[in-house]
Amino acid sequence: MKRILILLIACAGLLAGANRFVTIYIQDKPFLAEIADTPEKHARGLMFRNRIRNDYGMLFVFADDDIRSFWMKNTRITLDMIFLNREQQIVDMHLCVPPCRIDPCPSYTSSSPARYVLEVAGGTAKKLNLQIGDKIFLPFD
Repeated sequence: MKRILILLIACAGLLAGANRFVTIYIQDKPFLAEIADTPEKHARGLMFRNRIRNDYGMLFVFADDDIRSFWMKNTRITLDMIFLNREQQIVDMHLCVPPCRIDPCPSYTSSSPARYVLEVAGGTAKKLNLQIGDKIFLPFD
């Protein structure tokens, strides 16, 4: 009985820290987005991943609109960083940001306040012809 209880507690812990995903729409194209909504997930981001699918991204969610700054430490893939305000409109983008190979890693900062940052495979924004002011449909109010 003790072993079953320990296993249940361990499983509950894994579920509590499990990654969450949402479907977002960029110009009517669905993307599976992993949610980064805690300081730990913000810090980890897409580090140590060797590749991501073309219809995949990570959505960083913050409590307010503010100037956001990201870096590519321990990130192995080229990414597009798309900064969105609370109305889910693109306010800035850094495209085809290369992995950081040596310290110190440069920072990529939004020119306007952002509530969300979407990281997708490098080149995605250009393929979709994304522009400042375009809206990305997120499942949030």
